[in-house]
Amino acid sequence: MPQPKATAIEASECSQQILATIVRRQTAPIWLVTRAKIIVKAIEGKSNTTIAKELGLGRVTVSLWRNRWYESTERRIAVEEKGGNERELEAIIIESLRDAYRSGTPPKFSAEQVVQIVAIACEDPQASGYPVSHWTPREVAAEAIKRGVVESISERQVGRFLKRG
Repeated sequence: MPQPKATAIEASECSQQILATIVRRQTAPIWLVTRAKIIVKAIEGKSNTTIAKELGLGRVTVSLWRNRWYESTERRIAVEEKGGNERELEAIIIESLRDAYRSGTPPKFSAEQVVQIVAIACEDPQASGYPVSHWTPREVAAEAIKRGVVESISERQVGRFLKRG
């Protein structure tokens, strides 16, 4: 079964010099160097499979970064045409080689709930019917559930809230 043709990519002489500098830079993060190497080899006309074998990566990974580079072509050209400096072009190149933003999991507890939990910890435990002089995270968690601040919470999570603030 024939593989799909890789997206043909190009880069100006200045962009190629910046990529070569990134590859040689010893202080550059490995993710940036690897992605710059992918682009350099792709500009040379190598296939995704060949690049993947040479760099020890998956073909899908190589394809992803080749496509991301292609998608950022207009931005790079715009900077070069307006006479932007090399530093500005380098910033755009690095930005095009960064991971896409991922939002992650939404927080389970709102800021208001966290404040209420911390407020419970600041109260006198004896006023809430606990025969102790200081709160433990377990007692704060039980009190927060009892007051309806949260449906459930672990004592460890309460400990993290209290440690933070």
